[in-house]
Amino acid sequence: MSAGAALAGPDGVLRCPWALSTEDYVAYHDEEWGRPVHGDDALFERISLEAFQSGLSWITILRRRAGFRAAFADFRIEKVAAFTDEDRERLLADAGIIRNRAKVDATLANARVLAGWAEGELDDLVWSHAPEPAGRPAPRTLADVPAVTPESTALSKALKRRGLRFVGPTTAYALMQACGLVDDHLQACAARSTP
Repeated sequence: MSAGAALAGPDGVLRCPWALSTEDYVAYHDEEWGRPVHGDDALFERISLEAFQSGLSWITILRRRAGFRAAFADFRIEKVAAFTDEDRERLLADAGIIRNRAKVDATLANARVLAGWAEGELDDLVWSHAPEPAGRPAPRTLADVPAVTPESTALSKALKRRGLRFVGPTTAYALMQACGLVDDHLQACAARSTP
C-alpha cells in the first residue's frame, strides 16, 4: 500500500489517513469535510476558522469550535460587524478560542467588510472559484493533494481585493476543501462516494 493512501479505521471503513488520529477527526471527515457549504454566514464561519487555524493543527480549532461559535455570535456577519472594543477585549480574554490578536482583529474587520455586501454575494464569489470537477482526477494518496491551486490563488486575490484579511492562497484552498468546492477525499475513501 502506498504511503498516504486511504486506510481502514477500527470499523474497517477506508478513510483518508488524516481522519484516523482522533474520533473528532473521524466525525468531521465523515460528516462535514468536503460537503458543499452555502450561505454567507456559514462561509464567514469557515473563512474565520481557517484563518484561526493558520499555523496550528485543525484539531485545535475543531475542538474549540463551540467556543468560537459562542464567542462570535454563531458567526452571524451582522452581529459580529457590530462588535465593539469591549467585545474585542472579551474575545482576547476568552480561553475558549485562540486568543491571537491579529486573527481576532481580522475576523472583526472581515465581518465589517462583509456586512456591506449584498446577501449571497460572499457565497457567489467563493463558489465562482470552484474548479470543474471533471478536470480533477481523484487523488490516490495524500501526496496527490495540493496545498495551493490556481483557483485558490485566484480566490485569495479576489477576497483580498474586496478587503478581507487572513485569506492567503493556502487558507483559501483549505476553505475550498472544507466547503466542498473541491473533493480531496482520496479515491479509495468511503466518504468520496457519499452524496
